[in-house]
Order: sequence, then C-alpha cells, then structure tokens
Amino acid sequence: MENNVFEQMAKKYDTEERIELAKVIVKEVRPELRDSKSKSLIDYGSGTGLIGLELSDLMDSVLLVDSSKQMLDVAKEKISRKGIKNTTVTYADFTEETTKLKADIVLMSLVLLHIPDTKKILQELFNVLNNGGKLIIIDFDKNDKVNHPKVHNGFSHESLKKILSEVGFKSIKIKTFYRGNRIFVNQDASMFIASSIK
Repeated sequence: MENNVFEQMAKKYDTEERIELAKVIVKEVRPELRDSKSKSLIDYGSGTGLIGLELSDLMDSVLLVDSSKQMLDVAKEKISRKGIKNTTVTYADFTEETTKLKADIVLMSLVLLHIPDTKKILQELFNVLNNGGKLIIIDFDKNDKVNHPKVHNGFSHESLKKILSEVGFKSIKIKTFYRGNRIFVNQDASMFIASSIK
C-alpha cells in the first residue's frame, strides 16, 4: 500500500463527498449487522472511521484497522469526541503480515480496489474470521472508464464470487446497490455489496 498518500490525506480526508458516500454505504451495511449486539467487527482499511464508527451502536465491539497511522489518529479523535466506548483502533497491514486478530464480522469498504493481490487479502480475512463469521465487502463494479496505476478498475461479480469461493467462503451474495456521479476516479460508477460466510 502506498501509505504516504493516505498519510498526507488524513487530515483532509473527510470531505463532504466522502461523508455523503459513507452515509449511503452505512445505510446499506446496517441491515447486514442486525442481531450482532454480541459480535465483534473489524473494519479493515477503516481510514478515519467514516463507516465503522457509524456501525458501533450495532456491535459488541469494533476494531478499526488501517495501515495509515494518521488516518487512525483522526479516528481516535472522533472516538473520544463522540464518547464511543466499544471501539478501538489498531495499526496493521494484512497484506504485509499475518495477523492474530479475530472477529465475527469483517467489513472492507472501498479498500479491495487498492490491494493488488485480491486473493491473498481475501485469504487473510478468511483466517481472521471466526467460524461462521461474515465478510462484507463494498466496492465498485468493474468500470472500463477507470484506468489508474494504483487501483483495480472495480470488480465483476462473477470473478469476485469465484475468488471468494476458492478461498473457502460460502453463501456468497453480491448485488449492486448504488450508482453515483464521479465517485470513482472522477467517473460515474456503481457500487456493490458482497456478503460471504466462512
């Protein structure tokens, strides 16, 4: 991960557009988390906590994991300002090292596109999940208009399903839930939610 880019962006990361997009994502994810009051959630690639912090009321515990210390500093500030008791942050990059962290639910929102080796990170997340745990991925549908050296240009549902099942996930459901203007490298794009069970 090109950390320094995110380190530099951290303080200015929460733009109006990002906050609006986060609201759309949170609204889509919340129903996936009903009956999770006793469960733990890892928000992997959480950034400043725009998504994870908005879900903390549904969970027993939330862990924001990111490979940018500055992003996590912003998230920590929000946690203390909002008085959120069940949420902590940890600095880690699962693409670089295998983690001992465990959770009932892992959420990865607009993160997969930044990770070159899709299968490797999905394998790591599979290992993080407790048995019967759920992986929720929000990302962009494949988009031929996007061409950027540092990101995938989205994902086709079929190829993502194939990788998820190769890794060992079951009950894989993927659906497109939102279309927006200039939301993906300044291109109009659609986002999907994928949920899979270990």
